[in-house]
Amino acid sequence: MALSGHPDHPEQVADWLLAGLELKSTLFHVGEYCGVYQASTAGYQRASFHVVLDGGCYLHLDAGAGRSPRTLTLNAGDAVFLLSDVAHALTPDATPPADLTARAGKMTPLPSTPRTAPGTGTTVALACGFFEFRTELDTLVLGMLPNPIVARRDSGRLAGMTQIFALIQAEARRPGDTPSPLLARLTDLLFYYALREAVHAQDVAPGMWRLMRRDAFGRLAAAIIESPGERWTTDSMAEFVHMSRARFCKQFAEIGGQPPAQFVTLVRMKTAAALLRAGVPLPEAAEQVGYQSESAFAQAFKRVTGIQPGAWRRQTAGAAPQTTSPSPLPSPRTATASTAYPLH
Repeated sequence: MALSGHPDHPEQVADWLLAGLELKSTLFHVGEYCGVYQASTAGYQRASFHVVLDGGCYLHLDAGAGRSPRTLTLNAGDAVFLLSDVAHALTPDATPPADLTARAGKMTPLPSTPRTAPGTGTTVALACGFFEFRTELDTLVLGMLPNPIVARRDSGRLAGMTQIFALIQAEARRPGDTPSPLLARLTDLLFYYALREAVHAQDVAPGMWRLMRRDAFGRLAAAIIESPGERWTTDSMAEFVHMSRARFCKQFAEIGGQPPAQFVTLVRMKTAAALLRAGVPLPEAAEQVGYQSESAFAQAFKRVTGIQPGAWRRQTAGAAPQTTSPSPLPSPRTATASTAYPLH
């Protein structure tokens, strides 16, 4: 992928992150809240999402590692993806509740037609669920992303995202007792668009996205992604961005949240994983990402992904099994628009 000539490094890196990412969403609940409510998908040790189908609400997020408490306004067509089990609550009130772990109200079936009242208020229609990434490498990539990722329907930058919102709304209101199985697949697509949209956000949390906004570091990351087999030492990277070694290491770690060598290794292993999945022989894959020794490559690959390269190839040849066991949940197959699981 030729990246170095592009001025918009964040978006190019976003495309690289998306390549090969294996997301699987499960629909947990579709329905409507009216009046006083406090809903959440927290407490299940899983990443989750909320898509606002109609109406509006407020999302209250608890403080976390390096993050202050936040309240976000969500309107019809907006979606939020929580990449970890973050304490949060959806309410009709802009004032955060005293206890984010409390739940109140009852979700009821969606009406056959959307309500006309726009914006936040006492009525909101939601599609909620959980998502997971199929491999440990995908999970590591998550550490480079802002959390949460918020997709705004009115951003106007991505026409495809608006079309997906419309499809989700249409599928959610299909008649029948069981929600459409297409809702989860459409949510997968929505996440990919939301990730691409996130690079344009003005309030991106510190991390790799913030690093990409700095021209020198953005060009460096693009060059590493373009040529992972090059000899990317600390000295050569510092020279690339015209900094002293000490200043380069300090700024990269402070802004990006990880040392530069760790980023290089992650890029190489993600590239190698894609090569192995495509059937490239192990020695060739190792050489393409800068390893002359197969054993050294295998050790690095296992250290990052948790499995040997050969096992990775076999695992990804078919349907990749989960690498972690999710917390027990009611079966998504039993979720209906009229069945209330403990979101409230």
